[in-house]
Amino acid sequence: MKAIAGGTAAPHKARIDIWETLIRLVIIIISLFCLLPFIHVVSKSLSSDSFVIANKVFLWPQGFTIEAYNKIFADASILRSLYISVIVTVLFTFLGMILTICAAYPLSRTQFKGRRVITFIFLFTMYFSGGIIPDYMNINNLGLMDTIWSLVLPLSFSAFNLLIMKTSLTSSIPVSLEESARIDGAGHFRILFSIVLPLSKPIMATLALFYAVGRWNAYQDALFYIKHETSLRPLQLKLYYLVIQASESFQLEASQVQLSNPEVLKASVVVFATLPILCVYPFVQKYFVQGVMLGAVKE
Repeated sequence: MKAIAGGTAAPHKARIDIWETLIRLVIIIISLFCLLPFIHVVSKSLSSDSFVIANKVFLWPQGFTIEAYNKIFADASILRSLYISVIVTVLFTFLGMILTICAAYPLSRTQFKGRRVITFIFLFTMYFSGGIIPDYMNINNLGLMDTIWSLVLPLSFSAFNLLIMKTSLTSSIPVSLEESARIDGAGHFRILFSIVLPLSKPIMATLALFYAVGRWNAYQDALFYIKHETSLRPLQLKLYYLVIQASESFQLEASQVQLSNPEVLKASVVVFATLPILCVYPFVQKYFVQGVMLGAVKE
């Protein structure tokens, strides 16, 4: 009997190993699809124009040079644009987290009357919105044109992040814990700051990363709202204009050898704009993984 049992267990284990290997192979392939394009862009940004024009750059720089980065930093206003982007991202993330927490906490409490109706109203805004023209008219009527607040206030609240925060608070904060705090005389603000927020660090770090990355990569609103105050242009918009100017000059002088190929400049712009937000991710990676997994397992 033992021999028979052993003989049937071996093929079963082999099948499990095959599936594990297949799953790992699929994950590796998907990871490469995400990583290789970025490596290709970095290689182009560090390659000379002649190799890029000849399409000889793939995953390793050819004719190594940092001329494209020197041309980016040659613009005296590039550092100010970086400073504006950092300030806007910090203000945007801070305000977004305050609004999200203040809305998610009461909506996650069962004793709050009308919470389902209010949640539906927030959910409704995820599918229907006024559009770009009403948004522009609203910003103009409020006198926020050419101000830093036009980049901070309009999108500082996300209904999607609110629903994530609300679901997290509902599933991770036991009702009995809140009731025991009430017995000890704690009010809503004491419960929020002393119990809820310390236990919600993973989801808060995750949503803060969502807010920061979304604001850092956005430039369309700055393109609409920052018209005359060029000193308030964020990094993404500044680099957008830089690429446009390089592309136009390249098209006008296509018959001549260019010192700065727009493709190289575009690649260096992408790397330059991506590195700052990549440097933030390692510090919140631990909380980010916990926040994503939060609520995935029910006990």
